[in-house]
Amino acid sequence: MSTVTIPPVLTSPRDDAMHLYRAFKGFGCDTEAVINILAHRDATQRALIQQEYRAMYSQDLTKRLSSELSHNVKKAVSLWVHDPATRDATIVRQALSGDIIDLKAATEVICSRTPTQIQQFKQIYFSIFGTYLEHDIEYQASGDHKKLLLAYLSTPRYEGPEVDKLMVEKDAKALFKAGEKRLGTDENTFIHIFSGRSRAQLVAVDSAYHNFYGNSLKKAVKKETSGNFEFALLTILQCAHNPGKYFAKVLHNAMKGLGTNDTTLIRIVVTRAEIDMQYIKAEYQKKYGKTLNDAVHSETSGHYRAFLLALLGPSH
Repeated sequence: MSTVTIPPVLTSPRDDAMHLYRAFKGFGCDTEAVINILAHRDATQRALIQQEYRAMYSQDLTKRLSSELSHNVKKAVSLWVHDPATRDATIVRQALSGDIIDLKAATEVICSRTPTQIQQFKQIYFSIFGTYLEHDIEYQASGDHKKLLLAYLSTPRYEGPEVDKLMVEKDAKALFKAGEKRLGTDENTFIHIFSGRSRAQLVAVDSAYHNFYGNSLKKAVKKETSGNFEFALLTILQCAHNPGKYFAKVLHNAMKGLGTNDTTLIRIVVTRAEIDMQYIKAEYQKKYGKTLNDAVHSETSGHYRAFLLALLGPSH
């Protein structure tokens, strides 16, 4: 469920475009006005504003935002303006070809998305960047991690709730045989099952694994694998169970300790605000005893804070 609050009476996309243009004019940018408009429009409305802005001022709104804003608020607003699929493609491209290669960020996005979302952002990735996502992964990732990502991107998976009970038992036994039962690990079995099963199926496999062997699949993955390969498998497994809980933990880790990992904070808030942020907020409060809004408030400042809090909606 989305946390973005849309005003009950909306100005037209044309008026929004004009107000944004006015906010950019003169000395310095009226960042508050920009936030008040864009943080309270959904993906369809933001697309219409971009169209109107281009038609009226022969200029790309995202480029203008990029030149008017700075630091973290620029990063957050520039990503937010996009529709979800374009945003995912942009984040993954930056992670795989930016100044700092961030395989974890690319892995998190790929392994936490549904097959439908993956198909959409793969197509956009190619149309915007002129290269296949798989080529960039081939170039940047390695070993079993690379094999898993490529399999996860190309395998169609069922998105419904039904499970195949016979297959569940077979998979649980195959994973035990490939990992805890033997010396060394048969990574290909893990790749095959984790990339080929629906979320509901994988949850059922985890349950069967626990019933048969008294251990969770999560523990088995941690014991048998490491590095980015382990991270990818755990992301797939945890998002199959409860994406809200998974992202609450990622957010908590981004804000705990000295300093905040703003790249992660921005990525999660901006990509989940229109999808399941209500659930993430509930999980966060349940697990850490404070609201996500309070945590973000204490770790950020200025316009950056105002923008993230606007996307998170009211604190309750």
